[in-house]
Amino acid sequence: MGVMSLTHTNNTETMRRLIADPGRWVVVGLSNNDDRDALRVAQWLKKEMDKAIIPVHPSAETVDGDTGYASVSDIPDTDIKVVDCFVNSEHVGGVVDEVIANKDRLKIDAIWMQLGVEDPAAADRAREAGLMVVMNTCPKIEWRRLRGEGAIR
Repeated sequence: MGVMSLTHTNNTETMRRLIADPGRWVVVGLSNNDDRDALRVAQWLKKEMDKAIIPVHPSAETVDGDTGYASVSDIPDTDIKVVDCFVNSEHVGGVVDEVIANKDRLKIDAIWMQLGVEDPAAADRAREAGLMVVMNTCPKIEWRRLRGEGAIR
C-alpha cells in the first residue's frame, strides 16, 4: 500500500482536462435548495459548460429536469466523468469509498471535492484506486482562472 499523504496539491492539467471534457458529472449533495452552492454550480456545469448532470442527495430529488438518486450506488449503469462532492469533509470519505466501489460499473474517472471539502486520506484511497482527484476548489473558479490563462475555452 502507498504512503498516506498529509497534503494534496491539485494538478492544473487534471483540472483542465476534467473541465474541458464533455462527460457526465454526478453532483453529490445536489438538491433544489437555491441557497446552496451545489445548485448554482450544477446549473453552471449544465448550462454554460454543456455537461449532463446526475443529482445525488438523500431525498433523490429531480433537479432542473435531471433524475436524482439517493446515492452513487443507486445510479444505473452509465459512463461518468466526475463525481463532484458538495458534502462536509467528515462525510466525503464515505462518498469516496462508494465511488471506488462503483468505479468500474459507472466508468468513473475522477473525484472533485468542492471548496472547503478536504480529506487527504480519502484522496489517497481514490488515487490508489486509479481515480483522478481534485480537492478543496470549485470547477467554476478553476475554469475562470484557467480561461484567464488561455488554457481552455
